[in-house]
Amino acid sequence: MDHGSLAVVSPPAIYGSELLTWVLIGLLLYWIAVIGLRNGGYLPDYIGTQGPILTFHTKRGRMLLDRLARPKRFWRAWSNFGVGIALVVMLSMFAVLIRVAMVALSSPQSASSPARQPHNVLVIPGVNDFLPLSATPGIVFGLLVGLVVHEGGHGLLCRVEDIDIDSMGVAMLAFLPIGAFVEPDHESSKSASRGGQTRMFAAGVTNNFAITLVAFALLFGPVVGAIGVAPGAAVGGVAPDSPAADAGIEPNDRITAINGTAVEGNDDLATRLEAVDSEQVAVELNGERTVPVDRSLLVSTAMENGPTGLSVGDKIRAVDGRTVATESGFYDAVGDSERVTLTIEPADDAADDRIEREVTVGAAVSVAADGPLEREAGPTDETMVITRFDGERIQNYGDLAALLEDSEPDQRVAVAGYVGDERETYTVTLDEHPRENSGFLGIQPTPGMSGVAVNDIGVQLYPADEYLGLLGGDGETRFGPITESFLGKIGVALMLPVIGVSGAMPFNFAGFTGGVQNFYEAQGMLGAFGDGSVFLLANLLFWTGWINVQLGFFNCIPAFPLDGGHILRTSTEAIVSRLPVDATRGMVRTVTTAIGVTMLVSFVLLLFGPQLLG
Repeated sequence: MDHGSLAVVSPPAIYGSELLTWVLIGLLLYWIAVIGLRNGGYLPDYIGTQGPILTFHTKRGRMLLDRLARPKRFWRAWSNFGVGIALVVMLSMFAVLIRVAMVALSSPQSASSPARQPHNVLVIPGVNDFLPLSATPGIVFGLLVGLVVHEGGHGLLCRVEDIDIDSMGVAMLAFLPIGAFVEPDHESSKSASRGGQTRMFAAGVTNNFAITLVAFALLFGPVVGAIGVAPGAAVGGVAPDSPAADAGIEPNDRITAINGTAVEGNDDLATRLEAVDSEQVAVELNGERTVPVDRSLLVSTAMENGPTGLSVGDKIRAVDGRTVATESGFYDAVGDSERVTLTIEPADDAADDRIEREVTVGAAVSVAADGPLEREAGPTDETMVITRFDGERIQNYGDLAALLEDSEPDQRVAVAGYVGDERETYTVTLDEHPRENSGFLGIQPTPGMSGVAVNDIGVQLYPADEYLGLLGGDGETRFGPITESFLGKIGVALMLPVIGVSGAMPFNFAGFTGGVQNFYEAQGMLGAFGDGSVFLLANLLFWTGWINVQLGFFNCIPAFPLDGGHILRTSTEAIVSRLPVDATRGMVRTVTTAIGVTMLVSFVLLLFGPQLLG
């Protein structure tokens, strides 16, 4: 019987607020130093200042741009294509940002989400909770590539449209390249056609999107194809005060054997543990050392205000008076009983006293509106614990999911369960599942047993195989059709650094770095270069693709001084000039200012709206 996955809560995340404070203090000291150098006349002519930012100017490279710009017809066609993409992205960004801001205001509870914290808007490893310091080389490389191709595109189209260039350069914040620039000659730019100006402003984001496609094509193809999952169960997190923590097991270890029997992968670990009846097991780590682990049944995840009343860190010592120390022993002790009495050692009880609590053992679900189950049971906001489905005993959601997968539309099934302490039985006619070839019950499930996951060693497994599959490698993924297309893979890859926040995955993915490279190994022809070289190449491609698409989208925001703001201005001028009115600059300015202010207000409300409104 499938008893669900081994899942526990990893140690609390260390957020970047304290580090952000030190970063800001460092920037303040740096700014004071810049002011002192500027006022003392120690900065050379080619270095300018914009607040704490140093701008390095050069006139070199203009002759190279002139040579590259010679196939003008090609570059104009390329940029016209980019203008179309930029306009679509601009409209989408405008609509999405307003929509997300409205949702944020209507859901104040989302303000506490880690993804909504202001310091997580900054793409700074170590400050942003989702970007570890180990990702810094890939992020800096991707940013440099993005800046070069972006500003290079502007410079190239300047010469294609016969716009002179005063200077080019980069903007540095301390040692970090945060921008690049091309300064067109003001008079030459004004004399260019409106279409020429629009193509010039769109060229940067066009190149960013092109680099994104190239980087991800290389990553999803030959590079990820040269990476395989190393044998063993990947330890992503270790619960505090758990048997694993007491035994010295750490995140990024691989459990390669249990009592001398090899563990091939994550799915194999539960089987190997269930095969051992004793309360102590010998756990081999990374194929190198073996540690003894004294098992005890730990509550590793628990839904808030769940039907069991259990909390993370509680230990289950007995079921109906029968001592249990393993997950398999727990389910054996439960058997066919739908209600059992648990002996619990609370995590927050310093006296180590034990308490008894009667709980329902089954699959915790919310009844979806207008679904088959609601049509029989009626609407309810309470959690239902399903204990039997079509005559089969349900001990956790894994049992229910397996039966639903084998069901068919229009199949009539008996569903029994508890709402609170009351047992109810319904006969339900299943609908057709909207995404799968199976029956549909109309529920929103919580994984585990009655909204609780238990684990007898206390490790949280890292889905190394699934992440490899999401990147186009040899691995299985639960996202199905989404990742069957190239653009679908890109969409998922862009979400990987924050995917853990949504609950769709237990961890975020920030590349093959930060210790997770222990879960993988190089293979095939590229494997001859060694694990380090293959992982480095994969990280550079991943972050180059990720950063460039972010640069492209950000610069398409229709607000000054971004490229989207300039494209909005030239596009508005083109539209206004065709209206049967006397077009003025004031009319254009009114439109662009209104849109820019709307974007700014939406962004501020997105970050701070729920807090400001209480």
